[in-house]
Amino acid sequence: MQPYDIAALALRLMVAAEFMPSGVAALRDPAGRAKLNGVSTPFMVFIGVAEIAGSLGLIAGVLARLAALGLIAIMAGAIYKKIFVWHIGFWGTNNLGWHYELMLVTINFAIAVAGPGQLSLLPAVF
Repeated sequence: MQPYDIAALALRLMVAAEFMPSGVAALRDPAGRAKLNGVSTPFMVFIGVAEIAGSLGLIAGVLARLAALGLIAIMAGAIYKKIFVWHIGFWGTNNLGWHYELMLVTINFAIAVAGPGQLSLLPAVF
């Protein structure tokens, strides 16, 4: 085990800690979250399931690269909404811009490129 493996685990767990509660909240009240985000309820259910599945993949390190790519897609949608639909700047008002989503994209990109490390259930699997 190398220091990279510990760092990779820390990144995976931090990203999962962000997406798992979001996915659970989306499934607890999909209609309310859908209205808040300007999407359909079935699409919000899809997002909630994807966030939970991606989180579980990152926690276990199973198909972590694919999980990270899926979470990047979700964040790309959020960034799109903030920039082009809601016209929110990088920092936004009250620090609610799209900088946070971009940080999550960057972390997930690092996981997708570098892989989950050896501290995972299936470290050698894509």
